[in-house]
This record gives sequence, structure tokens and C-alpha cells, in this order.
Amino acid sequence: MTATASPLAVLMPGFEGPTLPEWVDRRLREGMGGVCLFATNVESPAQLRELTAAIRAANPDAVISIDEEGGDVSRLYQAQGSPFPGNALLGRLDDADLTRAVGAQVGWELRDAGVNLTLAPDVDVNSNKANPVIGVRSFGATPSLVGEHGVAWTAGVQSTGVAANAKHFPGHGDTAQDSHVSLPTVEVDEATLAERELAPFQALIDAGVASIMSSHIMVPAIDAEHPATFSHAILTDLLRGKMGFDGAIVSDALDMVGASGEIGIPAAAARALAAGCDLLCIGTRNTDAQIGEIVDAIEAALEAGTLPSERLADAATRIGRLVATTKTAPAVPTDLTRGEIAGLTAERIRAAFHVAPEASDALAGRGGVKSLAWVRLEPAANIAVGPSPWGPFASGVTADAVVTPEQGLGSWAPGPDRQVIVVGKDNHRHAWARDAIDALRSSGAIVVDMGWPDLDDAYADVATFGASRAVGAALLELVS
Repeated sequence: MTATASPLAVLMPGFEGPTLPEWVDRRLREGMGGVCLFATNVESPAQLRELTAAIRAANPDAVISIDEEGGDVSRLYQAQGSPFPGNALLGRLDDADLTRAVGAQVGWELRDAGVNLTLAPDVDVNSNKANPVIGVRSFGATPSLVGEHGVAWTAGVQSTGVAANAKHFPGHGDTAQDSHVSLPTVEVDEATLAERELAPFQALIDAGVASIMSSHIMVPAIDAEHPATFSHAILTDLLRGKMGFDGAIVSDALDMVGASGEIGIPAAAARALAAGCDLLCIGTRNTDAQIGEIVDAIEAALEAGTLPSERLADAATRIGRLVATTKTAPAVPTDLTRGEIAGLTAERIRAAFHVAPEASDALAGRGGVKSLAWVRLEPAANIAVGPSPWGPFASGVTADAVVTPEQGLGSWAPGPDRQVIVVGKDNHRHAWARDAIDALRSSGAIVVDMGWPDLDDAYADVATFGASRAVGAALLELVS
């Protein structure tokens, strides 16, 4: 085994806090492949630059990744809500030049922060309205739309020298479960999988995407025994062989239940490598002891012959190539302005909203006479999104009433001179949200869904297809 094929070289853990822990610094100096940053690591642009500089000082060839999708999932802006609209709304606007511009702006802000890999774009085709984890992270429900905008966003971000990561292969869009907390299954035949789930990934491969993320899902049409992250048939035979992908394969976080719930993270790491993953995203709150256990498990797999040494060496080589492509990048513009996209106004964002005629009439007839009463439907935080201000509440709106899965409306009722605006996400998926909406219909409430709506039901008079701060500001202009 060569020095470049150390088990450490393929590991990308997470850690807590805004400064580099001693153990991460030491592991990076020993050759650890990189780190994945999360909201807990980000306080300000200046602080983030100091952190990434410390990482690079410990290992100049480190992958420094972050989950920045430019919408509801945002680590750069998790504390205040994203100024970018998100994929579903971009798909509805269907302006590839705008999508590319958003990708480029995200890329420049990441480059300025010292990040060289963004774990985006999400190119899952969100064909299942009950999907609890993809939703507005997807560009749409058709493979052609998702492929076109995935290619545009990738071109934008990679033009800045930041590597993109298409996820979640081979497609997490047609699931009703979340792989963070379970092991979902995509029950489609091979032809449907090829035409729908795989088509956007093929488009991005053909366009030169730098990396692809595996998903912790079962796809029986290809492999009835192993989740995609552990499937040689899916990652090596299909993705590498049939689809021709030659870049780096990044695992989704191995601390997720869909990956390690039954076998533990060390065993999951060894299996993912053997199946074809190159760079292993370990999780969010990793420790030095845990990294030691993972290294031991990989070395044991090498000793047992279940992980060929050539596979580990190949993975390390692919990671090195990924980093090398980010080192020949253009300079960050000196006039870079954070969070701004030329031509992306609140009016432009509102053009992508669905507004039912009755809601439009009610808003037009209000004439500013009735004051607004805001009811916030607050679901449990999507694990991928994390706790973050959203919608109009990220722009200073205070809810008059808050409804949660544990707490209903109670005795709250609006005054007769108030226009009720009910705002939630994925309203149709939550019985407690539907109950609250039903109770408020008699007051003439206008219902807003800032997630992925079911427009065939009665729980989305206005659908915004995203809940970022930018989308919330556009909604405020609509109803004010």
C-alpha cells in the first residue's frame, strides 16, 4: 500500500465550533482528506476565511466542503436565511442563464470563504409529492427540466473554481421516507429509473460535473441487497461503467440511519469504499476516537481482502484530482457583493409563485384596510435544512399564532378586521397543519405553502416553491 493510499486520505469528517480543533488539525497534517463544514462552523465571512486558512495550513490539499445549495439548504446563511431563491423556484422560472448566475454567485462566495467543494446541486427529480427530504431542493418533477438547470447551476459554480457535487445518486426523488432516519426504497423498474432518475445525472456527467454523491436508498431494480452507497452494481458497474463518470464519488453522510443504523460508521466506511465511493463524508459531530475506529475498520478490510488496496489507492487519486482542478481558478472579483444576483428581484421571484384566483381576488380586495394576522405552521425541522429562519419570518414578521405538531391553535382566533395569512411548508403532508387550516377557513384565511405543494388539494392558495429569506421577502410584497 502506497503512502497516498492511507485510509485517512479518503475521510472527510465534521466537527463542532468556529475554530479548528486540535485533533482535526493533527489528522489533516497526517494526511486526512478533508473536512465538511456545517452551520456550527460558520459565524461570519471573516471567521470562515480564518477557519479554512487553518485547514489549508494543516493540509494544503484538503477538500473543504460545505452543504450550500443556494436556497432552503444553506450553511453560509443558515443563521439568517438564504438570499437565494432555491432550486424549485429557479426551475419554475425556467431561465437557465439565471440559474447559472445563481450558481456562479454561490461559487464566488464559497471561493471567497476558502471552500473548494459545494455539496450541490440536488438533481433528484421530485416526482413524489410526499417526499419529506427533497421537495424544493429539486429543480422540478421532470428529468429534462432538472437536467437543464442542474447543468446550468453546475456550470456557474464550477466557473469560479469551486467543484460541484450532483446528488443523490441514483435519485432520491421518488421516496416517501428520509434516509437521515430510515432506509427508503425506490420501487421503479430499470427503464423508468433510466428515463427519470438517471437522466439528469447523465446530463451533468456529460457536462463535466466534478463529483457525484451516493444516496442511502434501496433501488431493487439494480441491486436488491445493498443500499446505493454500498452497492458495487450501482456505483461501479452503473455510474462508472455504463454512465462513464470518471470524477470523485462522495458518500452521503455515513452517520445517517440509512447508512450506519445497523452496522455502525466504521463498517459503513469500509463497505462504501469497496463499493466505489472515494471521499467519505462521515457526519457532523465526529471525534478523533471515531476516526481511529474508521481507520482500523478500513485496515481490517484491506487485511481481509474485502477492500482491495488498489481500490483505496484509486479513491485517493480521484480525490487528489478533484482538489487539483480547484487550484487553477480565476481570482475572486474585487467587487464581490454577497447575496445579490443581477436581475433577481422580488417581482421576478413572485412570477414563479402559484396564486389561486380566489387568493388573488382576496388580496386585491383587502385594499390595505384589513391588517394582517400571521399564523405560522412550524413543522419539525427538515434534517437537511436544519434550524434556520424561513419565509417572511426571516424578514422580521412576528407570527400572531404558532401551530406545531405538538400544539394546535388552541383558543386563538383572529379579529373580524384582520386578514389571516397561514404560512407552512408541505401543508398537505401534515395532519396537524391540515386541521389548523380547516379551522381557519371560516375566517377567510389565505393559505401559503412554502414547501412542495399538492396543488390538487385545499391547502395551498399561494405556493412559493421555497422558503428562503429571499422568497419570504417576495411573499411579503405580494400580501402587503
